[in-house]
Amino acid sequence: MIVVSNQPKRIQCNNEYDELQKVILCEPQFMAIREVINETQEHFKNENINIGRAMKQHGQFSQLLSDHGVEVIKLPSFQRYPEQVFTRDIGFTIGQTIFTAEMAADIRQGEENELQKWLKTEHISFLNLSEHSIEGGDVIVDGNILYIGISSRTNEGAIHQLKSILPDYEIIPISFNEKYLHLDCVFNIISPNEALIFPEAIDHNTVKMLSSRFDLIEVTEKEQFTLGTNVLSIGRKKVFSLMGNHDVNNRLTERGYDVIEVDISEIIKSGGSFRCCTLPILRR
Repeated sequence: MIVVSNQPKRIQCNNEYDELQKVILCEPQFMAIREVINETQEHFKNENINIGRAMKQHGQFSQLLSDHGVEVIKLPSFQRYPEQVFTRDIGFTIGQTIFTAEMAADIRQGEENELQKWLKTEHISFLNLSEHSIEGGDVIVDGNILYIGISSRTNEGAIHQLKSILPDYEIIPISFNEKYLHLDCVFNIISPNEALIFPEAIDHNTVKMLSSRFDLIEVTEKEQFTLGTNVLSIGRKKVFSLMGNHDVNNRLTERGYDVIEVDISEIIKSGGSFRCCTLPILRR
């Protein structure tokens, strides 16, 4: 389904690192580990989520985005969606088109409807991918190249569908160990020639291919667990990264990045970090 917009230039994302101007978030008001879907949740399932702490951390993150000139749009939270904070997965922006996702896990199905409602209210066009499961955490945009993870959440049928919709794009499927859930948990582009990677999760030949395209910054196993790859670039070499991921943050600082360190450790208990918590819809 496509909803026609009268204002087509309100949406644009050509990569993961241009200056971020508009982003969609959702507060973790009802966040909980109800059905274990990854290793991080398995580790914290008995401790679960402290909602008050998660809300405070998310609020600080949201305020810092605003302080850096990013317009923050918040979708409403609902008790039936315990993982709604991870707005990255419900859609993704390629060029001037927003795609709404087809969620693979029962516990997340329906979240994309809240995004569609907002888009319709704002008269913003979108394309609903409902034939095959695909989630935004597996979609990484770099100009006319799309890196798409093949995972338990995104299947090859969705990749074929995107190829038919976007014939001018080169789509590179990337297989990785599915226990890491989404591609952006092990690979993330942060500049035209740099990317973060946890190479143990990806086969050697794919890592070699990526190393021919990017200067790869390897993340340790310890910091992969705290989502060291899952930073958020807001442009001009500014990135949001977890306070406590010292190795990643120091290496980025050495490369000239302005690392904005924030504590969202309570949210990370459910297996997602800054990129997972944001759905960019406008970068310039």
